[in-house]
Amino acid sequence: MGNALVEGLSKLTTSSMEIISDILILEFTVVNAFLVGNPKDKSSKWVLVDGGLENSADFILESAEKRFGKHGRPEAIILTHGHFDHVGSIIQLINTWNVPIYIHELELPYVTGRKDYPLADPAVGGGMVARLSPTFPHTSIDLKEHVKALPSDGTVPGMPDWKWIHTPGHTEGHISLFREKDGVLIVGDAFTTVKQESLISVITQKEEISGPPKYLTTNWDSAEKSVKVLKDLHPSLALPSHGQPMGGEELSKHLSLLVHEFEEIAVPDQGKFLKE
Repeated sequence: MGNALVEGLSKLTTSSMEIISDILILEFTVVNAFLVGNPKDKSSKWVLVDGGLENSADFILESAEKRFGKHGRPEAIILTHGHFDHVGSIIQLINTWNVPIYIHELELPYVTGRKDYPLADPAVGGGMVARLSPTFPHTSIDLKEHVKALPSDGTVPGMPDWKWIHTPGHTEGHISLFREKDGVLIVGDAFTTVKQESLISVITQKEEISGPPKYLTTNWDSAEKSVKVLKDLHPSLALPSHGQPMGGEELSKHLSLLVHEFEEIAVPDQGKFLKE
């Protein structure tokens, strides 16, 4: 039931939004993906960041065709991590595009059929999404030879102005993407701007900065350090996988609050991933 609910919400409310000239956000309500590249520059490479849910492929393909042309395909697909709501459509997409996929080396076992993520923890509280989270897919997918480890020097294939930053906590190989020249940060799940555990918050997209989704975050000490790393970049615009974009003074204020009150804002009172 839980996965059906998530898929249903995504299908009913799919939309897109150009946040800046070279980034189109694909909004599936419960999660976001991103088309990154300038559609007006025909020589420019473009990439897809994350792949949404299992029913997201058609919308991703349609959006890419509208933006980059009928025969266009991305230079690569970049994954912030391997959870089901970020890789759900990837197999269908690579069957169409046949392009390389990049992910942090610590995430490779989860996308090559060698290791499953732990079951989500409903004990963290916060609402219906958290309660249903153990029903979400957690088993490894197998992307075979299509998937590779990101370059160790921090560069991002197909994204020449960007660098990837290791931001573990939510998963051990989670990454975020940062473009220094304009301060744009693609957050992944390192933090959110919606209370992801609550169905009402997810539906209404009420802005409320928080840490990573509680029910799937396995290392809270690392998650806290990752938020501090991202704050110290002084981003001008944050694009999270869960929630709406946030920028300027509002972002600075909310990130500072999250760093200084991480325990109170982000960490659940109980749950199997907390240290005794």
